[in-house]
Amino acid sequence: MTTGIEAAQNSESQQNINRSNKKVYLVGGGIASLAAAAFLIRDGGLLGKNITILEELDRLGGSLDGAGSPENGYVLRGGRMIESKYLCSYDLFSSIPTLGRSKTVTQEIFEWNEVMKTGSHARLLRDGQPIDGPEFGLREKDILTIERIILEPESLLGKTSIEDQFDSEFFKTNFWLMWCSTFAFQPWHSAVEFKRYVVRFTHMVQGFNHLKGVMRTVYNQYDSLVRPLHRYLLERNVNFQLKTAVQDLVLCRETDADGVVEKILYTQDGQPGEIAVGLEDIVIVTLGSMTEASALGSNDTVAPLKGKRDGGAWTLWEKIAAGRPEFGNPGVFNNHIDESKWISTTTTLFDPTFFRFVRDLTGNVPGEGGLVTFADSNWLCSIVLPAQPHFIGQPDNVNVFWGYGLRVDQPGNFVNKTMQECTGREMLTEFLGHLKVSTAEKAKILDTSITIPCMMPFITSQFLRREKGDRPAVLPKGWKNLAFMGQFCEQPDDVVFTVEYSVRSAANAAYGLLGLDRTPPAVYKGQQDPRVLYKAFKRLHDIAS
Repeated sequence: MTTGIEAAQNSESQQNINRSNKKVYLVGGGIASLAAAAFLIRDGGLLGKNITILEELDRLGGSLDGAGSPENGYVLRGGRMIESKYLCSYDLFSSIPTLGRSKTVTQEIFEWNEVMKTGSHARLLRDGQPIDGPEFGLREKDILTIERIILEPESLLGKTSIEDQFDSEFFKTNFWLMWCSTFAFQPWHSAVEFKRYVVRFTHMVQGFNHLKGVMRTVYNQYDSLVRPLHRYLLERNVNFQLKTAVQDLVLCRETDADGVVEKILYTQDGQPGEIAVGLEDIVIVTLGSMTEASALGSNDTVAPLKGKRDGGAWTLWEKIAAGRPEFGNPGVFNNHIDESKWISTTTTLFDPTFFRFVRDLTGNVPGEGGLVTFADSNWLCSIVLPAQPHFIGQPDNVNVFWGYGLRVDQPGNFVNKTMQECTGREMLTEFLGHLKVSTAEKAKILDTSITIPCMMPFITSQFLRREKGDRPAVLPKGWKNLAFMGQFCEQPDDVVFTVEYSVRSAANAAYGLLGLDRTPPAVYKGQQDPRVLYKAFKRLHDIAS
């Protein structure tokens, strides 16, 4: 006679056997797909050899990229901010060894940030002078509006923008300059997304003018996060099909039955192909892409502006969503490039003059100060000097820093062109103008550096005004073997434009499709802690602690 415990154990054993034969296809090679593969193996008992990642580019990592050389210049399209409450990400990376295998990636991050704690002495720069711990400068009216937005249901905020909620004076405050440049918000972006950010990062408001609480990886996020995770998956025989653009999914949905993915249609190196998806197999798709159609310029050329047809992520979403409202509305996010584009720059320096100058001006060593925003900038540009080396293998006599501008259609203060009309050298010239670098030093820096600009047409598309249903659920209702992940699926308690959001979506997709009795770590809710609220209240009112 079989006991209840034995029956449960036998059932679980049978499920593991069934799952071990299940094949999984992950569309997209960014952090979401890499995380999903790890969760499927670690928590779902799947065999790595039965997991395939399909990526249209010739490299993995998605938006967490990092490439280049000292000879030709390094390139980072950007880096996502991390902090201590990214519980889902740290859960994942607590299982991933570093490249040196001496510890886990999570251990490495926390140990590194005990050594290199962020504490900016120059979060804003005005007229070439650093401002140490700038006051927020909010009026009581602004604070009441922030508090109302926090309390107001998202359904009432609807499709309104941030500028629909505040008057023009709010956008002149130090608070807005620091907030928008830290998170890349524009006044026309979604009020709901603004609300979610204020709620999600309530615990960081107290030290926001010094960037306290912001954490960094030892190297760029490709070297520190993507490469260890990629190696973990390779060692478990996960399949990677690069230069493989998924063109469409063959979907079947009969009356009164859950829909299924039957085939994946793709092109690889220009040749068409298809994958038959079994009834027990699953497909998880990264929807859209914030870095789709990114284009590089050079020290002497402009970064061109491309569109959604220059890559496959948006067109795939458009195809599968046509006639299926449960798959969301991609047009809300990909048809407004003028509202979602900006330019980043990566500068490789072969002389220490620039780093010495910024160190002496700001009072922060590289890696300690974080983002410096030029408050007078027509481009609303910012730079960040990370700890060096920022790339594995970067020579000791080479330094790398990153910058970006939010107002790419405005003429510069020192270069009489819009940012998107400028070469890399011209963008660095604009940065040096705001820093008040002397003529002699400016010439030396320009002659011993390479600046590579990157135009990203969809980089803040996830912040655009949207309504309920425009972003689909991770597990779309009525579909048996299909899930979505990434920045464009809906996860009510968390915020987009973060590594955490992608990793959380991957966990929810993996656990949901496998039917596991498991959920990712809950989102930290500091707004429910009276002590956190009190400290945030004091900082919003510029009351010293």
